This record gives sequence, C-alpha cells and structure tokens, in this order.
Amino acid sequence: MGVDRWPGWPAKSAGARRPRRRGLRRLLPTWRVLLGGLMGATVLGLGALVAGYLLVEIPEPKSAAAAQANVYLYADGSQLAAVGEVNRANVSLDQVPEPVRHAVLAAEDRDFYDSSAVDLSAMVRAGWNMLRGGGRQSGSTITQQFVKNYYLDQRQTVTRKVKELFIAVKLGRETSKEEILQGYLNTSYFGRNAYGVQAAAQAYYGKDAARLDVAEGAYLAALLQAPSAYDVVADPGSAGRAVARWEYVLDGMVSQGWLDASERAGLEFPWPGPYEPSDLLSGERGYLVEAVKGHLTGRGIVGEDELAAGGYRITTTIDPVRQEALTRAVGEQLLDGLGTEPPDAFVRVGATSVEVATGEVVAMYGGRDYTEQFVNNATRRDYQAASTFKPIVYAAALEHAALTVDGERIGPTTVYEGDSGREVVNRDGTGSGWSPQNEGGKDFGTVTVAEAMDQSVNAVFAQLGQDVGADRVRETAVALGIPQDVPGLAEARGSISLGTATPSTLDVAQVYAALAGRGTYREAVLVREVSRDGEPVPVPGAVERRAVSPEAADGVTAVLRGVVERGTGTAARSAGRPAAGKTGTAEEDRAAWFAGFTPELATVVAVFGQDSESGEQQSLYGAAGQERISGGGFPARIWGQYTAAALEGRPVVGFEGAAEPVPPATPDGERDPEPGPVPEGEREDGGRAGSGEPEAEPGGSAVPSAPGSAGPSTGPPPADPSPSAPPGEPSVVPSGTGEPEREPAPGR
Repeated sequence: MGVDRWPGWPAKSAGARRPRRRGLRRLLPTWRVLLGGLMGATVLGLGALVAGYLLVEIPEPKSAAAAQANVYLYADGSQLAAVGEVNRANVSLDQVPEPVRHAVLAAEDRDFYDSSAVDLSAMVRAGWNMLRGGGRQSGSTITQQFVKNYYLDQRQTVTRKVKELFIAVKLGRETSKEEILQGYLNTSYFGRNAYGVQAAAQAYYGKDAARLDVAEGAYLAALLQAPSAYDVVADPGSAGRAVARWEYVLDGMVSQGWLDASERAGLEFPWPGPYEPSDLLSGERGYLVEAVKGHLTGRGIVGEDELAAGGYRITTTIDPVRQEALTRAVGEQLLDGLGTEPPDAFVRVGATSVEVATGEVVAMYGGRDYTEQFVNNATRRDYQAASTFKPIVYAAALEHAALTVDGERIGPTTVYEGDSGREVVNRDGTGSGWSPQNEGGKDFGTVTVAEAMDQSVNAVFAQLGQDVGADRVRETAVALGIPQDVPGLAEARGSISLGTATPSTLDVAQVYAALAGRGTYREAVLVREVSRDGEPVPVPGAVERRAVSPEAADGVTAVLRGVVERGTGTAARSAGRPAAGKTGTAEEDRAAWFAGFTPELATVVAVFGQDSESGEQQSLYGAAGQERISGGGFPARIWGQYTAAALEGRPVVGFEGAAEPVPPATPDGERDPEPGPVPEGEREDGGRAGSGEPEAEPGGSAVPSAPGSAGPSTGPPPADPSPSAPPGEPSVVPSGTGEPEREPAPGR
C-alpha cells in the first residue's frame, strides 16, 4: 500500500538506502582496524614508557660535572686561587641566600616546587622541531636541565632527549626538590669559565655566593639563559639586553611573591667587576698554592690523590695586606731596578714571614712569576744559610752552659781572638788544622762574643762552635726548627757553625720565631681550615715545644739587637721597631740573607744567584750595580720596609727579658760606648756603601784587598779560598742545586 500511495518512492528509496548500508558495512572493518591499531599503539607506548622507566637507570655523574676546583683563600676569606680542570666549588643550598634561589627559579622555572619533573609539551615541541630539522630546543624544567648538566651531555638529539625524560622522571620521584635545586645551582654554567653559583659569585663580584644580594643574584640568574650574551663587561653592547633580562627576573620574583614591589623598585643594576682571564697560577699565587699543597700533603691533612680530585676549600694563613707589603718591598728595594742581562738576570729573591705567637706564615715571596720560574725561592733548600746560623751556635752555648778552652762559661762578654786565619783549637788545646778567614782578611784582635756577632767575625764563631761541640750545635738547630734532613746539616762538623747547611727561608724563619718567642718552637703553618662539600677536614694543631730555655733565647736576642743597632744589620732599623737580626753572605756571593724579628714577627729575606738556563748557582758580584750583594744590604732593606708596613698601626712592643748587649769594640779591641748610627755611604769597617756587612763565610768568600793596597780590589773578584770545611770534613757546599731545576729564560 505504501507503494501505491507513493508511486516510485519505494523503489527510489530502496535503491538509495541499499548503497549506504553496503558502505557502512565496508567502513566498519576499517574503523575497527584503526581503533585496534590506536589501542595497540597506546598499549605499546605505555609499555615502552614503563619499560623505559624500568630500564633507564640514573647514571653516575659525568666526570666533568662532578669535578671541582680546589679553592684557596687568604686568611681574611678572600680568594687566592681556584685550581683545577673545572672552575667549580660546590656549596650547600643553605649557603645560597634565599633571594638568590628565588631569582634562579624566577628566571628558569617558576613552578619548580609545584610542577612535575618534566614538561611534556616542551619535550614534544623539542622533539618535533628536531625531527623537522629545525633549531635546537632544550628541556624547560630545572630538573631536566640538571639532568642534562650532571648526567648527560649537551648534544641536542632525540636519544639524549628520551634519556633526559626518563632520568628526570625517575630523579623527580626519588630525589627532593631541594637536592635537585642544589645540584642545578652547582652545575650550571654562568660564563667567565665559572661552573656553579659559587664560582660565578667570585668571577663576577669577587665574593662568596653567601654574600650575594638580591640584585646580584638576579643578574647571575639572568646569565643562565645565555652567559655570553649578557656579560655587560665582556660585551658592553649587551647592556640593554642584560638589563631587560635582569628586570624580567625581578618582575618574576614580584609576581611569585618572593620580592616586595617597593624593594624591587629601589634596586639598581649591579654592574659586575672586570673579567681578567689569566693563568690560574701566574704571578706569586702559584708559589703560595704550591707551598700550601706541600703543607697539606706533607702533614697528611689531605692525600695527593684526594687533593688532585678537587673540591677542597682551603683557608690559608696568608694575610693579603702583608703579602702585598712584602711583594712591594722586594720590588721597590731591589727587583724593580734590575736590568735584564747578567748578573742582574741571576738575581732571585725568597722570603718568609711568620707570626711569633702562632707560627702562622703570614707572607711568603717565592719569585716574580710561577709560570716562568717554578722553583719557590722561599722554600728551596740548596743555598748556604751562611752567618744566619751563628745565633744557633750561640744559643747552643747558652743552653748547654758551654765553656771555653780556658774553662770560662761562654756569654756575651766572653773574649775571643778575632784575627783572620787564626787556627781553631781543639778541646785538648791542640791545633785542628782549620783556619777560617774573616772578610778581606781583617783582624779584629781581642773581641767579645757580642762584638763578634755585631761584625760577624768568622774566626770567633768557628772557635766558639768548637768549644760548644758540633753535635750540640746540630741538636739545638733541630730543636729550634731546622729540619734534620736539610742538606749539609748531618755531615757538617766544624763548618756547621759558619752556616754551610742549606735550609730554606721558611726553615730559618721558624728558628728566629722561636728565639723571638723566648725559646718556644712553634711549627710554621700555612693552613687554618679545610673543608670539602661543606664538611670540615681535621687540621691538626701546630706542634709546639720548648726548644731552648727562655734565658738562652733572651740572651741570643740581646746580642742580635746589637747587630741591628750598631752592627752589620743597621739597614733593618728602617722598620722603626725594636728589632733583632743577623746578616749572612754565602760563599762566592751566591746568596745574601737577613733574618730578623720583632717581638711579634719573624721574617727572613734571601737573595740568591742562579742561571736561568742551566739552573746552576751563580755569583752575585756586580748585580744591581754593587760590587757585592751582602745580607746587610738589599735583604736588610727589604726586611725593614716590609716589617714597617706589616706592623703599621700596631702598638710598639718591647722585647721581654732581652736587655741591650754590651757596646761593640773597634777592630783594635777598644770599646766604643756610643758608636751612633752608621753614616750614609760608609760602614764601621771602612767598607763600601751598600755592601752591608764585613763578613766572609766558610772559606773566606769576601773580595780580598790586593797585595799592598789599602782598599779592596777593583778588579774581578778572585775565587774563594778553599777548602771551606775543616781538614777531614766532607765539603757540603752544593754545586748548583744538586738536581738543577731549570727555569725558562726571561721572556719565555
């Protein structure tokens, strides 16, 4: 009926509907396939994610990311040097001010504490972009960036991105946000070869991260995006971009409630300091660092392998003000006026200054530049100590209540024959066969021990040492601070009294500090504190012991005050302080010393002669325009200028228990009760201006007068008489350095 009512409709309708049913039937299998494929892919994808999560382990950190520099600090906490393959010094999160942490979050990941470890949308964009051959994309969360910095590399590949994803997810589940943020702050690159916020704080502002303020922290945070693009000092043209990025960071801190808007409005852009790329150990720093390293390893505080691994924070005893004063004195008194040709080119200076009360080394001069000369002149042990050893001989005499051959107890007024070439007499009165010379063959006649110390009379101290005994002298030297293994100490017999052993300026400074400390030896120390990753490393206290009695030390000090007041060390009076000291000049003028002290400070200065090419010791005759370089000249002048600066502003302190010694005698033995200061241009012995002291060390190293002449020879200085040691005693005079340590020629 329906067909009759709508003619033709059923047929048309049926014809139209039948094809549609057939199309749906055809399409259903396709949809099923697609849906099944999609579900299968989802399952496979989820399986892959699960498998990836299970299979990808958090790896060991890459070596460069874990590596740190060893940071060496001056005594005041300022940085001396950061030494290592990577300029990094890890700090704990609580050592980074909270505003600095917030600045980093505002710059890099404002939702760090509330979001997951990965940003999937950023990962998809990065992956798609790389697949299309587009520009590089990186993970956007701090967790992802930390993973890249610490565990992976900087390559922008799909494989690396996938690893980054799985490690970040796993790390986010197994590690606290605080640990991740701490790791990120310690591994991120800030430019200027600075890895981590601590190195960056030093590189840009010369301070520790703990002292950064809000504005400085915001600038360092701004650098993280593109350090080279925002360093306003290296690239002044980047100032506009850098300030805009800095303001973006601050605005982000305000929006997150981390910074008050009024405080933000008052902040000014914190211009960083200059960037001075240089060798880490150039100049004096290398000598100081190497001396500190030797102190750490030599005393077992840190092993060599451990120190090489890095990460140590080492606070030294070096006072930057006194260090600068010592360097300035060396330059102004000697080095700045030297030429570049021999003998000026042979001149080397070493010096060590020790605080008497603590044993701390407050200043040390090792040379002009460690990158040009690797030998530390302050710690080297290859030059004779010369007459700086004579106070040790006298200390041994006082400590052991030694007697002369005639049975008289030795003291400052004990009389000896001071004629040059006088044969030393054995205890039994027989001749020893050893007849040491005074400088220039000068005869002093009958003199007291105090007078002989003033004028450094070799003949007297050779006999005095014989009276005391070489073993007692050696024992006293070791007790006062000369190490037993110093070359020339063990084998020396009679010549020990004239300083043929070769201690360093550091060794001798320990001795003179012990004398200043009234006989108490305190081990010289170079390190106050050591830590690694915030954990303190035990630093043993300095060894302290009684070396000689207070009476013996005071007796030596009293005599040495006369050396400065009226003897060979008068140039040291420029310190303007009560001072005691002793000059010394080694054989063939190869070394000149001044070792002196005030009640507070003991300092030893030495000038050495060495060939830059061969490393061999050289005579200093003619250097700096002087016929001779002696201990009373440049070394004493350097000592005086440095000591005045080092103690500037501090109250003048007198010596306790050390009275003035008896006044000296003239060469004919008559007392001069008021000798007065030495006039400019002459010496009490009639010597040349600036030549310092009338002494000859073992063998008679002085330039002798020509036969029949009244004055010193003006020709080339002759070779020193030999032998320097008593008959039968092995020579301990080093020829060169033993194992010469070569230095590059000037200009290399």
